[in-house]
Amino acid sequence: MSGLSISRRGLLAGVSVVGASAALSACGAKTGSDTSSDAGVKGDTSGSTVKVGLLNSLSGTMAISEVTVHNALLLAVKEINAAGGVLGKKLDPISQDGASDWPTFAEKAEALIKDDKVVATFGCWTSSSRKAVKPVFERYKSLLFYPVQYEGLEESPYIFYTGATTNQQIVPALDYLKKQGLTKLYLVGSDYVFPRTANKIIKAYAKAKGMTVVGEDYAPLGSTEFSTIVNKVKDSGADAVFNTLNGDSNVAFFKEYKSSGMTAKSMPVLSVSIAEEEVKSIGTQYLEGQLTAWNYYQTTPGAANTKFVAAYQAAYGKGKPTSDPMEAAYISVYLWKEMVEKAGSFDVAKVKTASDGITFAAPEGEVTVDGASQHVYKTARIGKVGTDGLITEVWNSGKPIKPDPYLKGYDWASGLS
Repeated sequence: MSGLSISRRGLLAGVSVVGASAALSACGAKTGSDTSSDAGVKGDTSGSTVKVGLLNSLSGTMAISEVTVHNALLLAVKEINAAGGVLGKKLDPISQDGASDWPTFAEKAEALIKDDKVVATFGCWTSSSRKAVKPVFERYKSLLFYPVQYEGLEESPYIFYTGATTNQQIVPALDYLKKQGLTKLYLVGSDYVFPRTANKIIKAYAKAKGMTVVGEDYAPLGSTEFSTIVNKVKDSGADAVFNTLNGDSNVAFFKEYKSSGMTAKSMPVLSVSIAEEEVKSIGTQYLEGQLTAWNYYQTTPGAANTKFVAAYQAAYGKGKPTSDPMEAAYISVYLWKEMVEKAGSFDVAKVKTASDGITFAAPEGEVTVDGASQHVYKTARIGKVGTDGLITEVWNSGKPIKPDPYLKGYDWASGLS
């Protein structure tokens, strides 16, 4: 995959318009009621096939992460078709490239809904891309299945979130660091919605739990210059770095980190957006011993995961890694299938009604849809990067955690949303 090349077409505009304004106004805003006058656009179910949209960055700075998510979606579609399809209809995947550009994501989402008449769409990665398409799916009353961990503080009647929300990833990661005695944190992130909101949550947690944030820095998405930030981190006296960088900025950051003489032993970095695919692209030599927080790893035990890894590598190449966002994307198609078959219809309202309690034996373990929030119960896992480039679990939550996107169950989080 050539995702290491950086394309900034429209990137700065997308970050400033969507990332900044959405972070200030849309983050934390519930959208449980649709205020649009549009009647919605129904997917075309008249033929022997139905179209499903796949909306991912196949080019630009986020392609390092999103191409493999797209591949996992295609794998799920292929498997479902081989097993007879959904309600007797085969799935016809229509792929669109968001090109790491948030206005492009919105444009392509509208094309999938209005022109292609898809019955559902699967995709997006960054919160800026999700927030760019969110009003589109709400306007046309069409479903998006979003597969990546995110900053929470959001619910939408037309989005199902199959990646982790904050209490299933960031909060357990902070709990883990605190138990390890790593209480002085330096926050490094990309300059858009997810990192800024996540760090707001981290600072609230730290204040309440006796931890200290000794520094906080952001770099433009796609940035490759990290010498200044890394020098500040090195001189900060931090016990650990909490990393919310996305895309191929991680390549430059970790290379600079190692060049500065810092290691996982001297000052560990816990990342929430680096999975097995990124480890391979960055280079294992730069990440060995570093920590990650996810809900799934390629090494997660279980028959369902063994089958998934084998199927993915058979389709895309021996030794190709699997990762949490890929797995969350893969299961999103299966969860939608279960919803449709329970509803006995592709109708969006009926599918939404049928969603509550849907379970699936996923590679990560059993997952269950919480119909009220349209999020998924997920097990939290902390992992460590090994010399083989794989991530091995060092801690897990023991059971799936109920999604709490607004952190209502945490006193220290009051006032965040």
